[in-house]
Amino acid sequence: MLSNEERGLYSRQLSIPSWGIDTQEKLKKARAFIAGCGGLGSPAIYYLAAAGIGTLILCDDDSVDASNLNRQIIHRYDRIGMPKPDSAGTTIDEFNPFIRTEPIVERINDQNAHDLIGDADIIVECLDSFASRHVINRFSVAKGIPVVHGGVSGFMGQVSLFHPPETPCFACLFPDKKDTSPRDVLGAAPGIIGAIQAMEAVKYLTGIGETLENRLLFIDGFAMKFETITVTKNPQCPVCGRK
Repeated sequence: MLSNEERGLYSRQLSIPSWGIDTQEKLKKARAFIAGCGGLGSPAIYYLAAAGIGTLILCDDDSVDASNLNRQIIHRYDRIGMPKPDSAGTTIDEFNPFIRTEPIVERINDQNAHDLIGDADIIVECLDSFASRHVINRFSVAKGIPVVHGGVSGFMGQVSLFHPPETPCFACLFPDKKDTSPRDVLGAAPGIIGAIQAMEAVKYLTGIGETLENRLLFIDGFAMKFETITVTKNPQCPVCGRK
């Protein structure tokens, strides 16, 4: 049940047509696993908290560095050296006291994915490592948990929602991508992408609106152009091809 304080906090979205108390309570019961508390994770976590997602599992094995702060707005200068999940959790605990944060300072891999993600309702993938993205993807396909994917570089970014077997999986589109050195990025670019990721997660959890399932959204912030393409499963995909 929503308290009177929560009704006041979420009043602007409670008045959206087809939203209402039932939808807000659905969000309050939801668990979202956020993989990465950096440039994409910062806005995604903020807006998931603002929407009222009941439990946010914040996973990252890195610590706050001064070079992060042009884009990782959930952190603070006086937290340099603090583990990012702890810093993000501190910010959100102050921002919205009606939700629960679970910081996890650990790098996700095939061995610990089940223990870390558990029974989350959705995974918001905010990573810059293709190896870790493929770990998330394999777990998603095995457990049927949807993943909101985000990627960013420079002024550009992309978003999709992968939910096999209804959609392609990440490996269908990016089977051979390898990790590279850190990319340059303008802070506002992951701000846009992360906010869209949060919107996709909220739409999926509430069942309101049309998600990016079977579509990949590209954003060119330099030219300010948005393009969406249809994506399809690869029947030979080694991860989901036989699902």
